[in-house]
Amino acid sequence: MKEVKFRTREPRLAPRRTKLEIPGWAGEREPRVDGSQEYVWHCTPFSEGAQYGIELFYPYDNELIVSMQDGKLVFVGDFGPCPEEGLAWPPFRTFGESFYTYQILLDLKVEAGMAIRTEPHPRFYTDRTDTCPIAVPALIRNWWPMMFFIVFKSPAEGGHHIFRPGEPFAQVIVIPEEAPFNLVEMPIEEAAERELQARRIHASRDRLSEGSRWVSRTDTVFDGTYRFMLRAAKAKDKAP
Repeated sequence: MKEVKFRTREPRLAPRRTKLEIPGWAGEREPRVDGSQEYVWHCTPFSEGAQYGIELFYPYDNELIVSMQDGKLVFVGDFGPCPEEGLAWPPFRTFGESFYTYQILLDLKVEAGMAIRTEPHPRFYTDRTDTCPIAVPALIRNWWPMMFFIVFKSPAEGGHHIFRPGEPFAQVIVIPEEAPFNLVEMPIEEAAERELQARRIHASRDRLSEGSRWVSRTDTVFDGTYRFMLRAAKAKDKAP
């Protein structure tokens, strides 16, 4: 088990492994049965992807509204007096108008060869109001001792982002600090093997997903093929 060590000047950032909020941003507790409304948590690849990182929570007592008006960023929120000498206050400021920053002061220490990368919180992809903050991807290597600020994309003209107390606003994932791979076309033999695997899975879906097939309220067909195969793959990896 690998460790990610953290320190922060603001405990209410409350970094933790990202969790699906149900009911909440991940949807409602609709069962996997015919006629149910589908939600993102019904999709195993999304659920696994969403829970892959570390979520950060807005640590201040009053909400902040960031809006774009006549091409200028406007910040509306009460942060009170600066709590510590030497801090930039308020902790939010413009960054070329197309972006804005938050002085986060968070240290996440990962193991050698690894790095952290900021990204939008998974709830960004389920937000129908376009008010979820959009964290800009940035890779920070493990020798850097503090993430001093995090960058967000500005809202569109007339739009706004809302930071609410205790609500997640960004996610951090842990990845290798280098991406040492080349993108190459798959050899014919390997492509044929993968195609055969895909056809076998497709032909066996009814058997593999027996008892788990359902049709959502919007006539989308779901089955448990991927979930069942994932469970089997994990069991195989754990086997002695």
